[in-house]
Formats: sequence, structure tokens, C-alpha cells
Amino acid sequence: MGHRLTQIATRTGDAGTTGLGNQQRVSKNSLRIHALGDVDELNSFIGLLLTEPMPEDVRALLVSIQHELFTLGGELSMPGHQLLQADAVLRLDQALLEYNERLPRLQEFILPGGTRAAALAHVCRTVARRAERHVVALGQEEALHDAPRQYLNRLSDLLFVLARVLNRDGGGHDVYWRSERLRRAEQDAAGAAPAGVSEKR
Repeated sequence: MGHRLTQIATRTGDAGTTGLGNQQRVSKNSLRIHALGDVDELNSFIGLLLTEPMPEDVRALLVSIQHELFTLGGELSMPGHQLLQADAVLRLDQALLEYNERLPRLQEFILPGGTRAAALAHVCRTVARRAERHVVALGQEEALHDAPRQYLNRLSDLLFVLARVLNRDGGGHDVYWRSERLRRAEQDAAGAAPAGVSEKR
């Protein structure tokens, strides 16, 4: 590890392969490397999200998630090894319940947007989904433990909820998809309002 940290440009990947933690070399286009890359990208986007103002409890949660994603990536880099434990998935389940209870019930699907922090949380959510898809694809070809797949699944759900939390913390609100059902409901509400009174969302 010391060698890898001090000598950044090793040139060992010039032929289109890269080394795993067990010294095996694989194509940089392999499913395992795609999964690893997605997890790394997700961690980087969470790092970007952390540059935004947010409640300290949300910040502490995201920092913890960064460390667990690094552990998850380590497991993916060493075929056959298990590093991420099931309790990491349970912690996400608990956080999901805790933060979702603070939010009003959704009226419709929401669009990625609102405050910058919320929008970045949605970007993280979509990268988590892509990472999950690549881990699932890898698991169909090689033996994998359940925790990495489950962790990414729960994390994408949690990031959706945290986007809503961050919107409210930043003074914003959910950006609803203007479906036909919602449009009719708004028209009905406007029609029921007293004359001269405008409805506020």
C-alpha cells in the first residue's frame, strides 16, 4: 500500500488492465472495475455534496457513508473477501426510517431539484443506482456477498429522502412532477378557493 500511495503514476495500466487487491490483473472494462468505478464516483459526489451547508447530523451521516463506501470498494477489489458487514445495511435502514418520519407525505413523484444541496443528493442517488446495477451484473457472473448490493440499494433510497430533508433545510420544498392528476387537483383546489384568494403551494 505504501508503494501505491507514494508512486502514483505506475504505468502498469497502460495496456488497458488494472490490478485487484489480490494481485490479479483484469481489463479496465470488466464488470468488477465498472462497479468499483461507480462506487468511487459516488463517494466523490458525496464529497462534493458535503461542501454544501447542511444540518450537522446529516453531515456526520454522509461522512460515515463515505468511509463505508471505501470499505465496500475494498471488498469489490478483493474477490472472495468480505469487508462490509450486515450492520452497515441496518444503519442505513435506521437512518432511512428516522429521516423519512420527519417529512410530509409525498403528493406525487418529485423532480431532482430545489436547493443545490438537494440537487447534488439526487445526483448521488442516481450514481448509487448505477453502482447497484453494476454490482448486480457482477454478481450474476461471480460469487459476491449480499451486503454491497444491499448497501447500495438502501443508500439510493436514503439519498432520495436526504434530498427532501436538504430542500427543507435550505428553505425550499419538493419539486413535484406536474402530472395530469396533480394538475387537476390544483385546479379543483383553486376553484374551491374564495374569490380573490390565490392558492399557495
